[in-house]
Amino acid sequence: MEKKPTIQMIAELAGVSRGTVDRVINNRSYVKAEVRERVLRIAQETGYVSPREAYLREQARGNKALKLGVLLPDWGYGQQFREGVSQGIREAQEELEDANVEIIVKICRTDLPDEAVSLLRELREADVKGISVCALRHPAVIEELKDIIKAGIPVVTFNSDLPESGRILFVGQDIKQSGRLAAQMMSRCIRPGEKVLAAVGNMHFDGHRQRFLGFSEKMAEQGFPSEDLFTIETFNDYNTTLRKVSEVIREHNDLTGIYMANLSVTACAEAVRAYGREKTIHVICHDINDGIKQLMRENRVDFTIPQDFARQGREPLIWLSGYLRKKNVAETSWYTDLQILCAENI
Repeated sequence: MEKKPTIQMIAELAGVSRGTVDRVINNRSYVKAEVRERVLRIAQETGYVSPREAYLREQARGNKALKLGVLLPDWGYGQQFREGVSQGIREAQEELEDANVEIIVKICRTDLPDEAVSLLRELREADVKGISVCALRHPAVIEELKDIIKAGIPVVTFNSDLPESGRILFVGQDIKQSGRLAAQMMSRCIRPGEKVLAAVGNMHFDGHRQRFLGFSEKMAEQGFPSEDLFTIETFNDYNTTLRKVSEVIREHNDLTGIYMANLSVTACAEAVRAYGREKTIHVICHDINDGIKQLMRENRVDFTIPQDFARQGREPLIWLSGYLRKKNVAETSWYTDLQILCAENI
């Protein structure tokens, strides 16, 4: 009888450790691309099936479809977010297909809390057994999620957390820590006594709010008083960002740093250029796309802290499926990596 393939067998064939195979199989980081490709090829050739996948396949036989819901914010939060999260949801659909899992996606078209509440109710009416949520922090949304959880439907948040809702898990960056990381870099670029602008998209979006809290907290620790830190809210709108950043630059000649805790980084860079301040104002932002890459190559953005949006779209659905099958999720937060990119490593 042919021996069933194991992680140890794959490790020996690939010439790597069991830990490396485990990281590849579970799609974790810190594995070189060529090693990952070799391990995945050998796993496919040997017919290896992970314990979780085997369990889900077994449970799916003869059972009706397990419905999972996804609530997404207005796609105005950025193309990279949209494409990455969509890719992650597709990956989850493919991985859970044999487990007889159906995924229903609802997308908000506005930032109005009533719309988010309405879409959550539509998911309940569709008889979903678990929901993955990225939504604005608003009492109406939180109360609706509490009702959903009381009804026995587990909730996982991603990208922007809503811990008051009673969700079982958050998947994403340690958002506040990412803001502190940005402040650490900013404090190495400028000196106490110089002025800093923090541009936030929407304080009702927990991801942006937590970034700002982490940034302002760390800047204070580094000797930058609160009166030297200006704050604007731009709602991720290009024209609003351009106008408000321009106003601050025009009014404060001693402004030497801008922290973009939101989108519309290009608008910020254009405002800096319009006032001829590209050599005297340092810009630090989040996420990465073609526009930000070009700005870094042109030395108009110093650093960025990217996010793995695909994992944020995928992991909540994988976790929910496992939770509903096994009722076994110990963690309350599942953080993705914090990385720093600049012109030299993009």
